[in-house]
Amino acid sequence: MLQLSVSQAWAVLVLAGILEVIWATGMKATEGFTRLWPSISVTLVALASFYLLGLAMKTLPVGTAYAVWVGIGAAGTALAGMVLYQEPASVMRLMCLLLIVAGVVGLKWWH
Repeated sequence: MLQLSVSQAWAVLVLAGILEVIWATGMKATEGFTRLWPSISVTLVALASFYLLGLAMKTLPVGTAYAVWVGIGAAGTALAGMVLYQEPASVMRLMCLLLIVAGVVGLKWWH
């Protein structure tokens, strides 16, 4: 069984979060899973993200790892929506995203 060091686990967790942004953003292209190749791509990236999350959880506390993964995914997907799909980027929305990032940093800092 593969056992990661703490720093490796954090790197794997960040990669899992980035993959979450990719699959969540890609969901739009599946058009409700009615388009074959985007659906297959999203599913494979999601599985990779879940696998890496599980791998990181072997070393990191489950609550911290999951919250960081969700935070990266939520903030990253919201930003991707703003950039790729011209979703609103109001000051208040960006400030709320900063709060999510602050929470993720806090969980890492006080791990």
